[in-house]
Amino acid sequence: MAASGKVALRLPPLPTVREIIKLFNLRAQKQLSQNFLLDLRLTDKIVRQAGKLKDAHVCEVGPGPGGITRSILNADVAQLLLVEKDTRFIPGLKMLSEAAPGKVHIVHGDILTYKMERAFPKHLQKKWEDDPPNIHIIGNLPFNVSTPLIIRWLENVSNKDGPFIYGRTQMTLTFQKEVAERLTASTGSKQRSRLSIMSQYLCTVQTCFTIPGQAFVPKPEVDVSVVHFTPLVQPKIQQPFKLVEKVVKSVFQFRRKYCCRGVEILFPEAERLEKSEQMLILADVDPTLRPTQLSLLHFKSLCDAYRKMCDEDTSLFSYDYREERKQKKTRRKGDYQQSEKKGQL
Repeated sequence: MAASGKVALRLPPLPTVREIIKLFNLRAQKQLSQNFLLDLRLTDKIVRQAGKLKDAHVCEVGPGPGGITRSILNADVAQLLLVEKDTRFIPGLKMLSEAAPGKVHIVHGDILTYKMERAFPKHLQKKWEDDPPNIHIIGNLPFNVSTPLIIRWLENVSNKDGPFIYGRTQMTLTFQKEVAERLTASTGSKQRSRLSIMSQYLCTVQTCFTIPGQAFVPKPEVDVSVVHFTPLVQPKIQQPFKLVEKVVKSVFQFRRKYCCRGVEILFPEAERLEKSEQMLILADVDPTLRPTQLSLLHFKSLCDAYRKMCDEDTSLFSYDYREERKQKKTRRKGDYQQSEKKGQL
């Protein structure tokens, strides 16, 4: 007698991804940084990195011709949301939707503007300190959106909004190998960067495996790494995201110089040396350390010190180093033009 219970989804025979590409005359557009992954063994491997997906709710970012989409559906998910910006891929994705009735919802739109807080049923929501919800974000990201998108999602993690309104939603995403190395770089490594600090203070970040460039069509000039993110219950720096971003960005502005040089540009020129020295003393950070040598604990101390100084001087946080330089340059140009006019009289 057959065992009772839910039968796992098996997609009916479908055209291969290559056939879909040929059928709808799909070409990867270089200006959109598109690269197709056609090997279903690799798409299955990517999906496995997300963890157990049976009965999960998944959002796939930029599914394209649907290689990873098939692997997600074969993992027997409860619901799959596909967010695709390029209209050329919609007909092929509709074929997959028809092959898995009631499981797939296709959104033609840009993931950078799509309201992820409305993407999943409210009953899936969990408290932040609980285990992650049964919700996953998976995507083979175009190179040109991967960095701005992960920064956007890290800000969402910090604010517990967007896809993280449901709890500590996990993400499994592809990046250029070089970007993946920055995301996971440890203190002192040459890949240590702004991305390292911004991702690691909010998430556990792990590189799962690397896919050689020749596995993609067209073949990119770089290899691609799969990276898994799980938001931390407690961020390692407990300050507003914009403040942390400003401090980290300033410090790495001069990555080959001592960290004091980057700290200086957090302050107006008239009080730069005095205030930067005060901040470094307050944070107990050696001014002769290079940015790549600073640990998360160093950055926590710097952010805490900067916050204290901003609380004491409310105009400080709105100060913009580039804007001051721009105004100074404009004034110099105006003074030069005035001098020229006087010389002509």
